[in-house]
Amino acid sequence: MVALEYAGLNFNKEMRSERMYHSLEECILDLEKAGQLVRVHEEVDPNLEMAAIHMRVNAAGGPALLFENVKGSKFPAVSNLFGTLERSKFIFRNTLESTKEVIAVRNNPMSILKNPIKHISTGWAASKALPLKKSSTKLAGFKEIQICDIPLIHHWPDDGGAFITLPQVYTEDPEKPGIMNSNLGMYRVQLSGNDYKMNKEVGLHYQIQRGIGIHQEKANKLGVPLKVSIFIGGPPAHTLAAIMPLPEGLSEMTFAGLLSGRNFRYSYVDGYCISLDADFVITGEIHPGETKPEGPFGDHIGYYSLVHDFPLMRVHKVYAKSNGIWPFTVVGRPPQEDTSFGDLVHELTGNAVKYEIPGVKEVHAIDAAGVHPLLFAIGSERYTPYQKIKQPAELLTIANRILGTGHVSLAKYLFITAEESEPLDTHKEIEFLTYILERIDLHRDIHFQTNTTIDTLDYSGTGLNTGSKVVIAACGDQKRELCSDVPQQLVDLQNFKNPRLVMPGIVAIEGPEFLSYKQAQKQLDELCSAIQVRGDMPTCPMIILCDDSAFMSCSLQNFIWATFTRSNPSHDIYGVNSYYENKHWACDNMIIDARTKPHHAPPLITDPSVEKNIQRFFEEGASLSKVKNEII
Repeated sequence: MVALEYAGLNFNKEMRSERMYHSLEECILDLEKAGQLVRVHEEVDPNLEMAAIHMRVNAAGGPALLFENVKGSKFPAVSNLFGTLERSKFIFRNTLESTKEVIAVRNNPMSILKNPIKHISTGWAASKALPLKKSSTKLAGFKEIQICDIPLIHHWPDDGGAFITLPQVYTEDPEKPGIMNSNLGMYRVQLSGNDYKMNKEVGLHYQIQRGIGIHQEKANKLGVPLKVSIFIGGPPAHTLAAIMPLPEGLSEMTFAGLLSGRNFRYSYVDGYCISLDADFVITGEIHPGETKPEGPFGDHIGYYSLVHDFPLMRVHKVYAKSNGIWPFTVVGRPPQEDTSFGDLVHELTGNAVKYEIPGVKEVHAIDAAGVHPLLFAIGSERYTPYQKIKQPAELLTIANRILGTGHVSLAKYLFITAEESEPLDTHKEIEFLTYILERIDLHRDIHFQTNTTIDTLDYSGTGLNTGSKVVIAACGDQKRELCSDVPQQLVDLQNFKNPRLVMPGIVAIEGPEFLSYKQAQKQLDELCSAIQVRGDMPTCPMIILCDDSAFMSCSLQNFIWATFTRSNPSHDIYGVNSYYENKHWACDNMIIDARTKPHHAPPLITDPSVEKNIQRFFEEGASLSKVKNEII
């Protein structure tokens, strides 16, 4: 067989033949044939062990894992399917390009008129998009089971119970029922723990700006329960469909058909939609006003989501294929498997945001910060080309559009600029921030939104879903050279120590333990006064007050994660020589207080005893010994 290098991995040429997965099992067998899946034969405990093994292998860029012997369940489980972008591209190798073309046409329909011959294949791909209903009162291949039969995977030590982490939660519009008016989303589901009655109740957690919320609100107004179907498994395209930020008018169900190259097949049983290709289906109802405490859950920002009341779903029936395989992932401080999910979404949608927001050239949600806390954007500045002095104008219009568009509206920190004589790339974080810091006018370019909504998973604000935002917009000519060493003004300050350079223009410095905002105001007044007395410091426009400056400065990822997940702009941004002018805040040097606060959620920390226990899977002769030798 002739070896073919595909995106950095070696796959055999025969594996490039047409492959449309009809099931999760077909995908698993294909990955195994390509050397991209390892079977774990030994019994594995779903309580922390499976998650710990997954994280170790994922961190090393390792293969997908099929756990054949899950303690307490007869069903196998698979993880890390999408662990690398290369593997994801391999899974969708025969449908990726055609799906991108359909999305591009949806974004830019004029392209069909300009080159109709080129888009003939796009029409063929789109023919697979329409869902296909099957008439059936009995579900061939399914059998009824209970929640307790499922692999009940407990991911982090302080999780409230077992969770589904790759669910496809399906609901229909109560006012306009039918699959073409449905929503498919990946909203975590708590299967056990807390006050949930095993086999009878599960918790359904969803964040703001999710389609299921619109459906539940309509059902509440009608005074009827909302029917919910939770699909788990099936062709990998169905899982990806649940997280896709699709253009208006393109449903998740049609996308599932597009990417899988096969129409989404479904039926109705007892009034519930059933995915005929799923490995598992849980059906049930959410009744108006019924909630129960859900959580904690170790989430993708790197902290625990705490306990809050979320909708309670009364379980109707649970179905499983006789050969069903339970897919799961583990989320935590980035990067994790969901990082590759994000890369694949970007690969598919490209620059779709450019068609939604005029003037936008690029938008990048920074994964290292947990996505929503930090957003970089490149816009245009075309309002006043006749003026010699350049300052943000159109950029502010674009910023407002960004903060009012889809999921990017959840951004807490938005850094935005416009290209001048040189191209910019938001994925080159240091270069992008350097460009902005060289041009920022700290008396003009910082714009706050207070008492507004932020990401549900972000606990830096004043309450659940509540906090503030800041737009930092800068463009034009370079105004300063950035410091490449710690300025003398930050050395040997009383009560503030160990200043360290994070990157040009940004210094981290340790402060006393944060106890309250009243005390913090006094401490920051003291810091600002001490700097002010020592003289101007224009080369250092940003200072980060933190608990551990060595941690903050040792990597860009540490700086991004700790700074933007541990600060609430309205409460935690201070400034040297700060003042208000007509309600606009300004300063000479911006200080972000990124110390840990008492109201913050605790960070995710692994259990050392579990880490020690899983060593047995990597020892000589064990299932993962080859993985250890090759990549760990």
